[in-house]
Amino acid sequence: MSISFDFTGRHVVVFGGTTGINLGIACSFAKAGAHVSVASRKQENVDAAVATLTALGAQALGLVADVRDDESVGRAMARAHERFGDIDVLVSGAAGNFLAEVNDLSSNGFKVVVDIDLNGTFHVMRRAYPYLKKPGASIINITAPQSVIPMRYQAHVCAAKAGVDQLTRVLALEWGPAGVRINAISPGAIEGTEGMRRLSPQSQSGQEMVRSSVPLGRMGTTDDIAHLAMFLSTDAASYMTGTVIPCDGGGALESVKPMIEAAGQQLKAQKA
Repeated sequence: MSISFDFTGRHVVVFGGTTGINLGIACSFAKAGAHVSVASRKQENVDAAVATLTALGAQALGLVADVRDDESVGRAMARAHERFGDIDVLVSGAAGNFLAEVNDLSSNGFKVVVDIDLNGTFHVMRRAYPYLKKPGASIINITAPQSVIPMRYQAHVCAAKAGVDQLTRVLALEWGPAGVRINAISPGAIEGTEGMRRLSPQSQSGQEMVRSSVPLGRMGTTDDIAHLAMFLSTDAASYMTGTVIPCDGGGALESVKPMIEAAGQQLKAQKA
């Protein structure tokens, strides 16, 4: 599907933007003419992402930063602003996940996911604020169905992503008067991503189960998420802020619980 957007000369910053959904978002903005800054904590991933974006014809900047470290995020934001100026679009997508029953979940395991998903989102948004285009900036947080659907083996993610949703809404209230819009996207089952590898059965029958649980009958693609992110950053969405939008083929209507629980049964079998 060909969908045309024009972000020529605009500055897009993507945290967690070196793999999966977030790299897909960065690539789509790059194809649309944006200057793209991508950040993650692994140098090799940053270098590979910059090479990919440059091959698409974009001016790209790679930043090594750990979203759990507020100072690290602050330095990255300053470098991005120095290179490409005010930030037109900010995407906060760094995330951590794994399957674990609460009785097997250590305090540190719980803390790591909250630090990456929730505290990391806070650090990214707060540190970006001085450099945002005001008025006119668009912030997009990447959340998950677990923010509203309780799921076994996902207590840590459910708690963290619920916080991301509320943080999105609260900062939409606080930053709206400055002309900054903040929305969140909740992706469903997106093929070829690390999340699907970790959270869904990998057998052919398991993958078919995932597809059959989606009313539209297919998994999503990174382009599906990117197109929504780009729409939310255009004037067509200029009256949208504080929203949390599922992009899941209707999957949340059927609930993704069966996918998680099937993967959980695999986890139990491995422990036995």
